[in-house]
Order: sequence, then structure tokens, then C-alpha cells
Amino acid sequence: MKFSVDKHEKYVVLKLRESKFTNDNTPKLKSEFILLNAEGYHNIVLDLSAVKECNDSQDLSSLLVGDRLCKKANGLFIVTGINPELAKILEMSNLDQSLVIVSKLDEATDLIFMEEIEKELLGSVDKG
Repeated sequence: MKFSVDKHEKYVVLKLRESKFTNDNTPKLKSEFILLNAEGYHNIVLDLSAVKECNDSQDLSSLLVGDRLCKKANGLFIVTGINPELAKILEMSNLDQSLVIVSKLDEATDLIFMEEIEKELLGSVDKG
């Protein structure tokens, strides 16, 4: 599976560089989620803009691994770059109900920073 990883202070962007989302490449994606989480990344943005085809909603269920890891670490897992075909599959499998999906990468980063600011504010209120 080809992908790029762009690490930032508060989040990491994982961009798939595959046109197909299949059960051949999803185990590597799950492993990458676990690795990034172990490195301390609690906010993961998955960019699927290169993905044009997915034949099975079971393949997309690998996204739930990333979502679970981020939630457990009190972070966000955000999916962006979804084309209409993927959107249909996510909808049919109800994954669109459990995942945070935004249309553009900058929306994802804005969401992460808003969430981080909120945590800091709530943290200072709790300590006060």
C-alpha cells in the first residue's frame, strides 16, 4: 500500500496513494494507525482523495480501527477526500454515522485546532 505521512505537532495526515481500497491493502493501513498512535499522535487525518474505487464496505471498516484508537486517546480521527462512490458505500454501511468526515483537508485541521483549544480551555477551568 502506498501512502504518505505528513506529521505536524498536533496531528498527522495520512494520504493514501492508491486508486483502489481493497482487503489487500487495508491491513497495512491498520498497522499504520496503530504505529502513529503508539508514537503519540492522537489526531489522525486520513485523506482518501486518490481512492477512486472500493468494492466492499468490509474494507472500509478498517477506518474504525483508526477512529477507535484516536477516541481512546482523546483525539480525533477525520476522513477527508471522499468521492461520491465511497460516500455511497460509507452511507450503506452506516460508517458515515460513526466517522468524522469533512470535504477538505483544511476543514480537518481547523476542526483539530478547535478541539485542542477547547481541551486546553476546559483543562484550565478544571485546574482553576
